[in-house]
Amino acid sequence: MGLSEASGQRDTQALLPVTQAMELRKRDYHVERPLMNQEQLEELGCWTSATRTYQWRTWFQCSRARAQALLFQHLPVLAWLPRYSLRDWLLGDLLAGLSVAIMQLPQGLAYALLAGLPPVFGLYSSFYPVFIYFLFGTSRHISVGTFAVMSVMVGSVTESLAPDENFLQGANSTVDEVARDGVRVQLASTLSVLVGLFQVGLGLVRFGFVVTYLSEPLVRGYTTAASVQVFISQLKYVFGLQLSSHSGPLSLIYTVLEVCWKLPQSVVGTVVTALVAGVALVLVKLLNDKLRRYLPMPIPGELLTLIGATGISYGVGLKPRFGVDVVGNIPAGLVPPAAPSPQLFASLLGYAFTIAVVGFAIAISLGKIFALRHGYRVDSNQELVALGLSNLIGGVFQCFPVSCSMSRSLVQESAGGNTQVAGAVSSLFILIIIVRLGELFRDLPKAVLAAAIIVNLKGMLMQFTDIRSLWKSNRMDLLIWLVTFVATILLNLDIGLAVAVVFSLLVVIVRTQLPRYSVLGQVPDTDIYQDVAEYSEAREVPGVKVFRSSATMYFANAELYSDALKQRCGVDVDRLISQKKKRLRRQEQKLKRLQKSLQKQTAASEGASVSIHVNTSVRDMESNNMEDSKAKASIGKELEDTAASGQEDVKAPNGSTLKALGLPQPHFHSLVLDLGALSFVDTVCIKNLKNIFRDFREIEVEVYMAACHTPVVAQLEAGNFFDASISKQHLFASVHDAVLFALQHPRSGPASPVSMTKL
Repeated sequence: MGLSEASGQRDTQALLPVTQAMELRKRDYHVERPLMNQEQLEELGCWTSATRTYQWRTWFQCSRARAQALLFQHLPVLAWLPRYSLRDWLLGDLLAGLSVAIMQLPQGLAYALLAGLPPVFGLYSSFYPVFIYFLFGTSRHISVGTFAVMSVMVGSVTESLAPDENFLQGANSTVDEVARDGVRVQLASTLSVLVGLFQVGLGLVRFGFVVTYLSEPLVRGYTTAASVQVFISQLKYVFGLQLSSHSGPLSLIYTVLEVCWKLPQSVVGTVVTALVAGVALVLVKLLNDKLRRYLPMPIPGELLTLIGATGISYGVGLKPRFGVDVVGNIPAGLVPPAAPSPQLFASLLGYAFTIAVVGFAIAISLGKIFALRHGYRVDSNQELVALGLSNLIGGVFQCFPVSCSMSRSLVQESAGGNTQVAGAVSSLFILIIIVRLGELFRDLPKAVLAAAIIVNLKGMLMQFTDIRSLWKSNRMDLLIWLVTFVATILLNLDIGLAVAVVFSLLVVIVRTQLPRYSVLGQVPDTDIYQDVAEYSEAREVPGVKVFRSSATMYFANAELYSDALKQRCGVDVDRLISQKKKRLRRQEQKLKRLQKSLQKQTAASEGASVSIHVNTSVRDMESNNMEDSKAKASIGKELEDTAASGQEDVKAPNGSTLKALGLPQPHFHSLVLDLGALSFVDTVCIKNLKNIFRDFREIEVEVYMAACHTPVVAQLEAGNFFDASISKQHLFASVHDAVLFALQHPRSGPASPVSMTKL
């Protein structure tokens, strides 16, 4: 058939109605090849075990190319900066860096309050880590720096280890803010160093895969709970209240109750300032959304609000006249580096590991999103190292732990950012503010910063809509989301994360312990086998039972696999084996009794045959001897016949069959196990498979395996699964091969391959 004829036939089939086209395809369907068990497949395909490669051998190889590759891997700026295109990328990076810096300024000041630190340390944390990430990071679009979730985690540490109650002075019980802030800064910087050490160490040992244990529902539930904590923590600045420091489980509940209790003590000027600033920020954001297509860069609502609020506060005198709390003194210039305090390491280790994992999870999640969108690759291990160095070096310069911000990253991307140069530009702009302009914001009301934080929480608070979407799509993921959220709200951020991870792993274990077990039937005129409960046209092959599990079999669900197999087969295997053994024991006991009676009758016949009459003649003696021997022979023959009949009851010609024992036979003679879902096997799995072979052979059902992957076959060999009774000839390349072989050899063992035909 020529090419034109073939194309014409395809066009004709395309024009036919669907049912006619299906019938035509049915008639054309034809596959012919030999049946393939595993042994024949390995021989035909010349299978050889894959040679193992030892990665550690390459660690000690020295060459110029390897040294260059390691340098580029751990210092990526040397790889991409020489190829930087000034004409194509510089303008976009400059605009993006300026836009991010405009957002970084108010967020740095605001998030420092979340961390329980003076606002200027938020500016430091917006400069040092950002520049370090420019040198070591691999993502081109994420904006590293202060982040609400990380800041509130740091704040929970500083406020629990250095509460206000420890710095009360005088009879009026005022707080010594200078001493308190000094201790908290030392705590935060030491915590940042520990977080950096954890992240760098995990990155160097290639432990970036740890983030895979933080699923998307877990991360989104956690960040939603963290945003609620951020919102609650800002209420004291919105209402101008002095609250006690709460830490540990239920601290958020205690804070809410205290805020409600002290609401009558709210400062009216502070509340009005926060409301006006919040409304202004919301209006600017709505305007940005409306004019997004027409604006080259978003209107810097936070910066304009901060500048306007600072000017109004200075001109009107909000602090002396209305009691509105302001930021206060912001020292100009950079602070000298300071060594961390080793005495604090023991009390900060647990917090540091939690913050390190959360910060990396957020950063790599955003990094991979932008990498997929723009067609480049992010190295998770190098990202861990880059983020760790940012926190480590930042901690030496009295910064608190940082991660990346979703809002700033989106602005950096939308403003035209192409590379990490945008981050370097933003850090240089923050440096100018620190050195020259920071002191201008001393009259900025803290209520304005709180309003900016609350307004920026909109994106994370909108994640509550996940409940509705997960209810429709995947309720198990919804359960993970809800448990993570509730645990984080009630038990605080560190313990809540641990509970969420443990629960998520338990869900995985439960899912593997409760897979879907199916009895398969053949789809007509195909070699495809599907669940008969789902496909109405799928029909079980007479005499052959095909069984499949949707999950791999290992020590946690091996027994469940066997129980489900015996239940779905419709035969009480254990009871049948028990009845068989009982009847065999009865017949053995009957045989023993027959043998004993045979021995007694033989002895009695021998004693009776020796009666001799002395006074008889020779002829009489001869006749008596002949009659005696005949009687003896007849008795022996009867006993032998009785014993033989007893043995026949116990043992049939081909062994003790169910039919000979009067037991019901299974309605199938062969069982095929579809093992395509197996990804690995352990010792418990191997023992369980051997037990399945043994039990079903006891009830005269031959067992075959099918569709086993090559690595699993190798593991079966290593575990001594194959022996004299189970060989690779019991393992077939596909379910259809195993079914055809079982039909052609209903009660026999493996044989030579035959041609595959339709059932």
